[in-house]
Amino acid sequence: MSLLLATPLARVRRVVRALTGDPTSPLAGRTVLVTGASSGVGEATARAVAARGATVLLVARRAAELDRVRDAVEAAGGTAYTFVVDLTDGPAVDALVRRVVAEFGPVDHLVNNAGRSIRRSLDLTYDRFHDFERTMAVNYFGPLRLTMGLLPAMRAQKFGHVVNVVTWGVQVKSPKFAAYIASKSALDVFGRIAGRETYRDNVTFTNLRLSLVRTNMVAPTEAYSRVPALTPEQAALKIVRALEERPITVDVLPARLAEIANVVAPRLTDLVFSLADRAFPDSVAARGTGDAERLRSRDGSLG
Repeated sequence: MSLLLATPLARVRRVVRALTGDPTSPLAGRTVLVTGASSGVGEATARAVAARGATVLLVARRAAELDRVRDAVEAAGGTAYTFVVDLTDGPAVDALVRRVVAEFGPVDHLVNNAGRSIRRSLDLTYDRFHDFERTMAVNYFGPLRLTMGLLPAMRAQKFGHVVNVVTWGVQVKSPKFAAYIASKSALDVFGRIAGRETYRDNVTFTNLRLSLVRTNMVAPTEAYSRVPALTPEQAALKIVRALEERPITVDVLPARLAEIANVVAPRLTDLVFSLADRAFPDSVAARGTGDAERLRSRDGSLG
């Protein structure tokens, strides 16, 4: 029953810490595993979590970049360890789970941040079924396998928290994001259901529905250069707050309004989004023209 008040009490404690000048975070002394930690939101999250006294386990595919992030964390007085893993490699994920549990014990917090974004219309996707396969592999099956591997130890120690970094698109349903939003929606729904099954073991899930973040992943989409976006550091602060307060969902007002509109006036929202779909065409990278390799983000994602 104590979980019923976990988030309100955490928020009160945050205010008290601010008023008293107490720098101690609920993350101090905890172990936090962050995927996609080699750049962008994952890197910023790793730095922020370590600054609050947690031991951070950095997971990504690029060894050199992971080492750079670890060195930066340690230079700032934090503690970090690196694990080079491709989340689409099932046996590698299983090996990561065994190693982490053996060396560090149960992970207290897991941040499923690694992801792949594809913005491409259905017109350009009829012969690209792999767009759906690769987004599901990175955005759903990878974090799902990692979460399922770490859950037994979390439940056994009667504490654990998983933050799924998803997207406000799960509420908005934006055109040209069929592959991406579908994969993130699967993770969102999984987290909601899993949290109900692990409730009595004090293991909680947060679905963090981020709006646009200015990272390499969105760089190939030209239209994004003209719209407001969070910095990776701003997104990381949202993740840290979710880790500390353990809410069920974190979203933004525009997405909430869009979700309501989708229910109350679905055909009207279809019309509005159809007009928006026409007004914002596919990017150069999505069309496969121009210097596509230059427009690819560092993690191989396309806008």
